Amino acid sequence: MSDRIEKAIELNAPVSRVWRALTDYREFGSWFRVRLDGPFVPGQVTRGQITYPGYEHIRFEAVVQKIESERLLSFTWHPYAVDPDEDYSAEAPTLVEFTLEKSARGTLLRVVESGFDKLPSKRRLEAFRMNEGGWDEQLGNISRHLAHAA
Repeated sequence: MSDRIEKAIELNAPVSRVWRALTDYREFGSWFRVRLDGPFVPGQVTRGQITYPGYEHIRFEAVVQKIESERLLSFTWHPYAVDPDEDYSAEAPTLVEFTLEKSARGTLLRVVESGFDKLPSKRRLEAFRMNEGGWDEQLGNISRHLAHAA
């Protein structure tokens, strides 16, 4: 198992449009399937309620690390923290980085999630496996969102 998940998709939309889909909290919520309480602010916690069917009992919580206009959005979170009776706060979070780059088709969007090696061994493999598939789904979600919102 690797310490990191790396995914990329080429989107048929300009960088500015993809950036808005990533950083406007309402738009992010629509494709990521989470109802966020407020905007992304570096150094602050962003919270919300997951709206994905079967996971509506889960709260989303991430600490925004960096926002570099039309280039980088990063946050830390506790991956696959789906058991409402479990306290994940003592665990080291993983780092999620979205980077954008102009491409021939429009925008190359990369997502990297790293830090799985710091998770407790009892959760590491499942969190990695679930997020590996989850990022594939989320990249498909943003692609469909941009196609329909154009």
